[in-house]
Amino acid sequence: MNKTSKAAYEVYTDGSCLGNPGPGGWAAIIINEKGEKQSLGGHIDSTTNNRMEITAVIQALETIPENSAINIYTDSQYVINTMVKGWRRTANKDLWHALDSAVHTRHVSWTWVRGHSGNPGNEEADALALQHSRTPRVETTLTHLDQHGNVRMVDIGDKVATLRVATAKGKVSMRPETLSMILKGTVEKGDVLTTARIAGIMGAKHTATLIPMCHPLPLDKVDVGFEFDESKGSITITATAQTVAKTGVEMEALTAASITALTIYDMIKSVDRGMVIENIRLVRKSGGKSGDIVLDS
Repeated sequence: MNKTSKAAYEVYTDGSCLGNPGPGGWAAIIINEKGEKQSLGGHIDSTTNNRMEITAVIQALETIPENSAINIYTDSQYVINTMVKGWRRTANKDLWHALDSAVHTRHVSWTWVRGHSGNPGNEEADALALQHSRTPRVETTLTHLDQHGNVRMVDIGDKVATLRVATAKGKVSMRPETLSMILKGTVEKGDVLTTARIAGIMGAKHTATLIPMCHPLPLDKVDVGFEFDESKGSITITATAQTVAKTGVEMEALTAASITALTIYDMIKSVDRGMVIENIRLVRKSGGKSGDIVLDS
């Protein structure tokens, strides 16, 4: 959706890649209607400049509430011309799909900014993206162990509550004919996908009762989505959790993806004993002291 009126959010995005392909970084500077600024950024070990440019926009949009008016400022002609002029999408189709989904639920307008022309927002995003391309974050301590090596629940009392978002993915592989039954709604136990989605959302809400050292979090939002490969017989699950809290929601997103996959398995195990649940992993997170991390698209 393109709007010409003044946007509630101004967003400056940029991507950087050392080698193309090579280690890359993305960044977004978000300014709301009150003039408050938020900086996002992340690192991917092997990527391309174009993927970083698209990722920056996706990450920014997914941080902003749906139905918001947003003006995206980018120096990427690749992004601008694809979204505005309809350039053919011969590569990075996974990211374009994610960007379309984010744009669909927001009022987005697009402005091209010439790179290195002195625009403050663009210069800040460019510098941050370059920094992330060079310096991936690596944790060097185990926070769930005390000084004596005993497990503990981490004290987050002094932390500041901020917006936290995490996305996890997983896959269930099965026979193509089994997936066909799911999509046609002929599984004896009932609606597999609706049941699995509800189970995933419920699982996210119960994470703290399942994982001993997790903090109970007031979840603002949990989304569970599916992508299907009918020829290979696979369902890819994408689970996103969001909260405003003192600690992150990675475990809630991972639990949602895992419980969704387990529920699919349970619903159809009587007709396909060879199903495989695989590749449950965190793909991205934002918010908090540890910053914004993109591990996969």
